[in-house]
Amino acid sequence: MEVFQVFDRPASQLFYSVAGRFLFVESNDPELRNLIVELFAGWQLTPVPEPHRSPDIRISFSCGETPHEVRGDLNHFEVADGGKCYTDGADFYLVLGNAVIYLQNGAPVTVDVSLSDLPVARDPMLARATSFAVCAGLRRFGLFDLHSAGVVDPHDGKGVLIVGPSRSGKSTLAVQLASAGWSYLSDDEVLLSLVDDAVEARGFRSFFAVSTGDLFKHCFEPDTVFVARRTSNVLPGLILFTRLNNQSESRLSKLTQTETMMRLIRACPWATYDSAVASANLEVLSALARQAIGFDLAAGRDLLVPRFASELLSRQN
Repeated sequence: MEVFQVFDRPASQLFYSVAGRFLFVESNDPELRNLIVELFAGWQLTPVPEPHRSPDIRISFSCGETPHEVRGDLNHFEVADGGKCYTDGADFYLVLGNAVIYLQNGAPVTVDVSLSDLPVARDPMLARATSFAVCAGLRRFGLFDLHSAGVVDPHDGKGVLIVGPSRSGKSTLAVQLASAGWSYLSDDEVLLSLVDDAVEARGFRSFFAVSTGDLFKHCFEPDTVFVARRTSNVLPGLILFTRLNNQSESRLSKLTQTETMMRLIRACPWATYDSAVASANLEVLSALARQAIGFDLAAGRDLLVPRFASELLSRQN
């Protein structure tokens, strides 16, 4: 993704847009700024050379400085992957390894990301902190992140969300469907929003990352591999909660609306962690549970057979 600099501003300042929202990104360190630009290039955010209005979200990155001091009177709780969140119900701090992310609600929403040291290229902690900063800001504007792949059935145009944790088969199934001619949003993360009382999903990460059987993943740009093309947004009609069963045959079981809702909440922990926007987040998940049919998918090796996954899922829509 090409990045456009705002030429009448310092090189460390950039603008991006997503779903009509503007993000202003800045860094006090040129090396850190380059790492941030590389990360943003892997997400479906559009660089904006000349924004016509003030940004909705301002994200500042710094390193080698004293991080924000976390107030001692805040409620705190553990989050996934070893992080800890401190909040007063509106603003909050997230301590994540050597990073402290501090979000303040306002106009614009401001997110400060303080790093104790300059990270190395492709540092997973920097990717997590940056993704959190972006998604936390977008949640304040009705765009809620969900750990899910997203594809589109070519027969009826309905969206299919494939929800599950890392190494649950999301990317592999998305690759199989894209290879069979299904359009795609993302293989890992989507943003949900209410549009005219319907839930719309749009992709967040642009590249695909498929497990290679060990601790590593093979990353590639899907537009260079598949005949089908990326879709910017879709209305989901089917949700698969996937897990590997290590057997030859897959098992697909329909879920009730209540079961679908409970699984969505488990898959989207910030819907309860981020109390300032929890009500709106849960409203979107509830609407999605009503709009789309949920299935439990115990994924077997038969899903690797060409076109098997496409035929199986098309029968459910």
